Amino acid sequence: MAEHYIIHKKKRKFPFDNFSLTLKIIILNIIFFFLSLLLINFKGDQFFSNYFAITPSLILSGKSLWTFLTSMFVHAGFFHLFANMFSLFFIGSFLEKIIGKKRFFWVYILSGLVGGAFFVISGLIFKDLTIPAVGASGAIFGLLGVLAVLVPYSKIYLILGPFILMILDVIVNIPLVTNIISILMIIVILSLFSFNPSIRRLAVPVELPMWALPFVAIIPLSIISFFIDLPIGNSAHLGGLVVGLIYGFYLKRKFPKKTNYIKRVFR
Repeated sequence: MAEHYIIHKKKRKFPFDNFSLTLKIIILNIIFFFLSLLLINFKGDQFFSNYFAITPSLILSGKSLWTFLTSMFVHAGFFHLFANMFSLFFIGSFLEKIIGKKRFFWVYILSGLVGGAFFVISGLIFKDLTIPAVGASGAIFGLLGVLAVLVPYSKIYLILGPFILMILDVIVNIPLVTNIISILMIIVILSLFSFNPSIRRLAVPVELPMWALPFVAIIPLSIISFFIDLPIGNSAHLGGLVVGLIYGFYLKRKFPKKTNYIKRVFR
């Protein structure tokens, strides 16, 4: 009697297979950041702005439409990258465990794309068509929007220290001071991990319920922007947040039992 053997091929694993999607996106952002530095060095700032940053005037003329996507993965400087990836690590890791990789991926991408669209529209409204924008913050605010709906009473900290330093930097506007402030911003953020309560206070952490965080992060800065020219795309943040809120309410309506359970667990 012939014997049949089934040979199972062992699936080849790549180094990043076990990484969360959040961590993969962070790594992708870091890679793009260093690639952008090389491009700026060899091709110049204008090339980078035209082909990677989102610029309302180019979008409205039908050019550089791909920058809706590329602008989500490049950043204006090391601190910009650090601050966004720091936020993404904690917010993204939390949400990814709740809604899964696929839903997380589409929320992230759509929030970033809509955030870019809001930025272009705001440029048209306020006649700032030549100012380019980069960064993952629109997508991150989309993740915050979902969490604001699904776990509204979960506690989270808004770190005011970096915002205070950023406003100080804009007011002073001296290159040497800017470099010092960038270093201070990183120190302030890392101070959160200290076991010493006095050192943690350097970050000026303010505890908020999840539902309040995105609004507190957008509204005050939007008001300040009328008086000080802050390097923050509040319109992109708002666009990403709108997508996140809509998707959060969609999940809540489609899966009422699951979302109510999540809401109770993370109070």
